[in-house]
Amino acid sequence: MLFRNTYGIDLGNSTMKVYSALRNKTFLEKNMIASRGRTIIAVGNEAYEMYEKSPSDISVSSPMAFGMIANLELQEIALYSMLIKIDRIISFGSDMYFSVPLDMTAVEKRAYYHVANGHWLRKNRVFMVEAPIADAIAMGVDPEKNEGSMIVNIGAQSTQFSIITDGKIIISRQIPIGGRQMNEAICSEVRKRYSLQIGTRTGKRLKLVMGRLNDQRKDARKVVGIDSISGLPREEVISSYVVNAGIMNCVNEIAAEMKTFLERIPPQISYQIAKEGIHLTGGSTRLPYIDNYLASYTGFAFNLSELYETSSVCGLEKIIRDRELKKWAQSIKQRKL
Repeated sequence: MLFRNTYGIDLGNSTMKVYSALRNKTFLEKNMIASRGRTIIAVGNEAYEMYEKSPSDISVSSPMAFGMIANLELQEIALYSMLIKIDRIISFGSDMYFSVPLDMTAVEKRAYYHVANGHWLRKNRVFMVEAPIADAIAMGVDPEKNEGSMIVNIGAQSTQFSIITDGKIIISRQIPIGGRQMNEAICSEVRKRYSLQIGTRTGKRLKLVMGRLNDQRKDARKVVGIDSISGLPREEVISSYVVNAGIMNCVNEIAAEMKTFLERIPPQISYQIAKEGIHLTGGSTRLPYIDNYLASYTGFAFNLSELYETSSVCGLEKIIRDRELKKWAQSIKQRKL
């Protein structure tokens, strides 16, 4: 028997988050696909396990880039694969609420529509919610009765600043700096200081274990990489100082861009933001003391969300479950694109 389900979907650059109303649960899986030519080898977490370990004829990549769908066909396969794992049987005619970036073109909207109504998934109704609105709702901020709130989302590949007031996003900016750039910066610092090449997965592990801001605690970890001179595997002890130096290069860029962004805000709204505090969310905000570091740089207080990378999908969950909040979801039909 066919049934109708409702999904809240956040197609992240690193992790795909899906809320199933039928199961009343949120599921997370890596948004990656491993393929050899036109043949799909692995999807999701299995594909991520192959990342930076696969032979040259196997490509492992994410179908998303900087918050946008980069490969329509692969993204549909990744979403279909995850929905099958959640509900086992996919019915046609589900309602799909997508968390989407701001100011999308008609072509970019069509991409989201085709992900939900392509070859594998069909006859689904598509609704789009702007990501800053979903984040605000998840963190308990009322977008409608609002004199001025600032939402900052530091994601896997990009950081977005948005100002919400009186039910509208009056100004927004996205910069191409996120967790992935921090991982690459750590790899660059290790290569420069130790003449050792390590993968971004190793860089991410070092970031999670030793990455700290405003904390001078000394630490070290042993890693294995490729010697830049001999080309042979080598073991090296990496200092937390080197890891933090790589992270700070990216965080300082984010803080500088944020400070410039704040200077463009009208004084009345800036006063309200200073009074309320800047709302900080995103997967990369798991970095210890990042809120204190940004506060010392910008002079504004920060409210760090404990939802991290699930912020947008939690906002979609609230919208799906509350009729009054559904006004923030825009229905998209193919003929109107």
